[in-house]
Amino acid sequence: MEQEQKPAKEKNPWTHTIQLPTTSLNMKAQLPKNEPAIQEFWKKNRIYASIQEKRKDGAERFLLHDGPPYANGNFHVGHGLNKILKDIIVKYYILNGYYSPYVPGWDCHGLPIELGVIKKLKDKKDTEKLNDPVAIRKECRRYATEYIHIQANDQSRFGVFWDDSELERLTPENQINPEKFYYTMSPSYEAAILGAFADIFKKGFIYKGEKPIHWCPHDQTALAEAEVEYAEHTSDSVYVAFPVANKPDTFVVIWTTTPWTLPANLGVSFHPDFSYATYTVENRNYIIATGLEESFFAKTKMSFSQKTSLTRAELEELDVRHPFLDRKSIVMFGTHVTLETGTGIVHTAPGHGQEDYVIGREYGLEPYSPVDHAGRYTKDFPLMEGKNVFAANPEVIDLLREKGLLLGHEKITHSYPHCWRCHNPLIFRATPQWFLKVEPLKEKAAEESAKIQWIPGWGEKRFTSMVENRPDWCLSRQRTWGVPIPAFACKKCGHTHMTPESLDYIHRLVQENGIEIWFSRDTKDLLPPGSVCEKCGHTEFQKENDILDVWFDSGVSWYSVLEKNPGLSTPADLYLEGSDQHRGWFQSSLWPSLAIRGQSPYKTVLTHGYILDDKGRAMSKSLGNVISPVKDIIPKYGADILRLWVSSEDYRSDSRIGFPMLDQLSESYRKIRNTFRYILGNTMDGKAAAYLTDADVTEPIDRWVLHELYETGEKIKKAYQNYEFHAVYHTALKFTTVTLSNLYFDIIRDRLYCDVNPAESQGNSVNPFQSRRNSSIAALRIIGDSLMTLLAPVLSFTMEEIHQILYPGKSVFENLWPDLEKWKNPQIKEKMDKILEWKDKVNIKVEELRKNGTLGSSTEAKVTLPAEASAWANADEMAFYLVVSEVIFEEKASVHAEKSGKEKCPRCWQYDDLTEKGLCRRCSAIVENPA
Repeated sequence: MEQEQKPAKEKNPWTHTIQLPTTSLNMKAQLPKNEPAIQEFWKKNRIYASIQEKRKDGAERFLLHDGPPYANGNFHVGHGLNKILKDIIVKYYILNGYYSPYVPGWDCHGLPIELGVIKKLKDKKDTEKLNDPVAIRKECRRYATEYIHIQANDQSRFGVFWDDSELERLTPENQINPEKFYYTMSPSYEAAILGAFADIFKKGFIYKGEKPIHWCPHDQTALAEAEVEYAEHTSDSVYVAFPVANKPDTFVVIWTTTPWTLPANLGVSFHPDFSYATYTVENRNYIIATGLEESFFAKTKMSFSQKTSLTRAELEELDVRHPFLDRKSIVMFGTHVTLETGTGIVHTAPGHGQEDYVIGREYGLEPYSPVDHAGRYTKDFPLMEGKNVFAANPEVIDLLREKGLLLGHEKITHSYPHCWRCHNPLIFRATPQWFLKVEPLKEKAAEESAKIQWIPGWGEKRFTSMVENRPDWCLSRQRTWGVPIPAFACKKCGHTHMTPESLDYIHRLVQENGIEIWFSRDTKDLLPPGSVCEKCGHTEFQKENDILDVWFDSGVSWYSVLEKNPGLSTPADLYLEGSDQHRGWFQSSLWPSLAIRGQSPYKTVLTHGYILDDKGRAMSKSLGNVISPVKDIIPKYGADILRLWVSSEDYRSDSRIGFPMLDQLSESYRKIRNTFRYILGNTMDGKAAAYLTDADVTEPIDRWVLHELYETGEKIKKAYQNYEFHAVYHTALKFTTVTLSNLYFDIIRDRLYCDVNPAESQGNSVNPFQSRRNSSIAALRIIGDSLMTLLAPVLSFTMEEIHQILYPGKSVFENLWPDLEKWKNPQIKEKMDKILEWKDKVNIKVEELRKNGTLGSSTEAKVTLPAEASAWANADEMAFYLVVSEVIFEEKASVHAEKSGKEKCPRCWQYDDLTEKGLCRRCSAIVENPA
């Protein structure tokens, strides 16, 4: 049996008289596909560069200085957060008419690149290059150049504005205009590093000394404070008895977690204000601090029979001997000794600890360290010569046990310094190194820190506490890839030769020929003619082999970039990096600037937190939770979703990211995009609003929504200025989805669709309803234009896409921030707030009727309101605001809704008394052809 066909739905004869939205903006954004074309538009038309060029000489300036990422590996989500935050800020200032150039940088020297190159050469078994520093450096330049290109392209794909016009020209040999971007291995930058070093030397802040510093035995180089990370480590904890030669059977007891440092012991330190006593155990007497006896005897499982107090004079007379070497261990007094743990007496090895070094200098002790670059004992400790110090711990403990001087031993797990590069444990070791004096600069550092704006505010306390406790900065590294420290050693007496004249001479040579002349030329060609040793008068020297700390390279970027480039200046308005840079780049930038210029290189410091996965875990390959912005996020969602995520997060603390979160953000993005689509559709991609002006905004509802736009604009502007981008996101989302989509659009939809007949000309003055529709169209144009600019710093690709529909060939970033003050209207807001209160009450009643099936659309409703509501709008106006067909005011009535008893207009679907045409009065007037 054939299925009975349903009758065809009768076509509405009035459909052609309705003005339905039409736009070329696709609801499906297809961001991964479409964003590259927008990138190409920016690049081809030099949008960023042309804006900066026009403003360079007259506009107010805002300078954000980029901290250089390391040219090694692909950008991760943390880089994406950092780069997009910077871009949002720069674009905000561009849209406000500022000259705000963004000059990105890359950090190119250092051990990770060198080790990466060495590994490649080893894999290729290229032993010739492995033994040639010049060849290694050449390979390092190639390696860093490759990653600059990779990271630069990633940065551009994030939507970051910068001038990449010379990127394609970048090769290991090519000099690139430093006004476009900087990289620390460029010839001009390397010369500037030497220039900054020379200036600091001339100010008296550079010296060479032998003192203990963090040393990595694995990488065989010194490390700066910023290169040290702390991790859990298991150590041997021992109580050791030091014999007292002038008191038989008496021992000074120390506690240490580094038994391997005992061969370097030169003294024992007491606190000048603590009380000490001798505790008798059988036939031995042990000296420890009063107050620690309970924990000491519990740990050593001993008990004492007698306690005898000691005076400081008695302590000073002690002839303490080393536990297993034939030498004295002198008695010292220092306030670094504590009663927190141990015995209140500190084993002191001036060559293996900062506090030990300081107290040792007071007592005339040299920083003795019988350990070589690889962390092995030297011939100065023949008993274990060649043994790794960590591996030697058990043997040192056995030696103490054999001599009867080991009183207690256990394993403890504690926080211990590790190398940030190889993640192996470090040692403190005294070696001749170059240092930047920090102590004389600390007072000035505190003064400058108080002037700086810290965001978040807790950054100031964190930073200043690090500054207060900072030792002198160890500048030298024992590696190949970096800027050499231009020091010479006298061949006759070994004296280190470095003078202002020698520094100026090599600086000029490097400016003219590049840094590689240090490796390619003979020593005599690198010194001023007539150079002699200040100590012995000899004239022959040899080059030293140390290079500068890579943190010094990036730390003088203000000197090398901001001061050297026209159009830039110092101090910068803003430094923005991760919170770990309180002990890194922020400090390495501050000390050279204080030494050379006597001021901070930045006015404001803003920090962001770390990136975690959606479960709050750190991202790691072992957990399999690493998300790549370029490989995982952008191909699936597009860069604008990544940018929206950056804006949605309160980046000042740690931020979470995961695909469920990105899916939610995509839904928020869809709502924002749909709002713009509605605006474009009802203005016919701007064509319907082209002839309208601000004066056409006449209707209260439109003046109200523009007041809401004004308030939204003020909130968003304040959020940008305060770097609270999550407030930008939430404010914009609320305005587009609640104020516009859920409220304003719902109210004006009938006017937009039905107050005009498409067959009429847009300027038909006979239509009595045209002006109120024009009012809404004009308001939509103002909203669309304003929102595009307000959101362009965040949703850069999408706002450019929309702008190109409205204004082909002109970039949204050529706009200026909208002045919305003229739409401020507290009176209209007061009126609408009251009306919206009634609307909320009516919506509750209408929704009840919809749920029980009495009503379909709210336009079917007839509403009764108390007479007091008429103070804010007449019946027709109130019906318009409430989106119902009829409103009646009655004295002392309660809010009531019911189904209208009138007929449905087939054109607008409002319920009204219909005319002879079968339409409501409004629709009849519009469809009548006055011609």
